[in-house]
Amino acid sequence: MKIFDNKSLLLYNANMNELVEKLDHYRLENRVSQKQLADKLHVHFSTVNRWFNGKTKPNKIQRYHIIKLLEEHDSRK
Repeated sequence: MKIFDNKSLLLYNANMNELVEKLDHYRLENRVSQKQLADKLHVHFSTVNRWFNGKTKPNKIQRYHIIKLLEEHDSRK
């Protein structure tokens, strides 16, 4: 039994890539290093580095914290 069809999987990957791109934009806009970002998200530097290099994707808990960080940043503007 398949949980995702190919279309759903492509949409999931596109959304994930967009989230990582927004996170990278946040990082550059606020002059935050990958290490500092990792500390804010309570993950290891290498985890953040792998996201930006496309080797891995954030898991569900990590996505929650990324979205929370980005929403907090947007509400301050």
